[in-house]
Amino acid sequence: MRMVCAIALVAAAALMISCGSQTAPVSPELTALGTLEVTAELAAIPGAFPPNDMYDYAYVLKYRVLKVHRGQAPGGEIFVAHYNPLKPRSAVADDKSGKIGGQVELFRAGDVHRMALDQPVDQFFMGGIIDKYFGQPGLRYWAMWTNPGTK
Repeated sequence: MRMVCAIALVAAAALMISCGSQTAPVSPELTALGTLEVTAELAAIPGAFPPNDMYDYAYVLKYRVLKVHRGQAPGGEIFVAHYNPLKPRSAVADDKSGKIGGQVELFRAGDVHRMALDQPVDQFFMGGIIDKYFGQPGLRYWAMWTNPGTK
């Protein structure tokens, strides 16, 4: 009986280790949308997001690029405009936004996101853009798809 328990324990541990080492499948939208795909850490949220009850807007957030999967990105920090950031990415798309989405539920500084991006923002969204980094040089990317990522 001890031998059977030991074998079962070893098998269960091996299964847990092998499952933990697999990477999550990448959403097809990440690899198809936009011209740039990155994994980046959300560096800061420069103030509270306004409520969505008056108007739709995009809010620019600063990210630290951890890995470029597709396309070319400047090293270090990038600025990304997210449409209606108070809404989960799975429910954010509407007739003004075009094809956007993802699996991120909310934005928190320090979180890592894998994103499909494009630029310039004004080719994808003509509404209000809140950019508290105005005056800091750098392209503003439009977030097309945003999923949780890993470092």
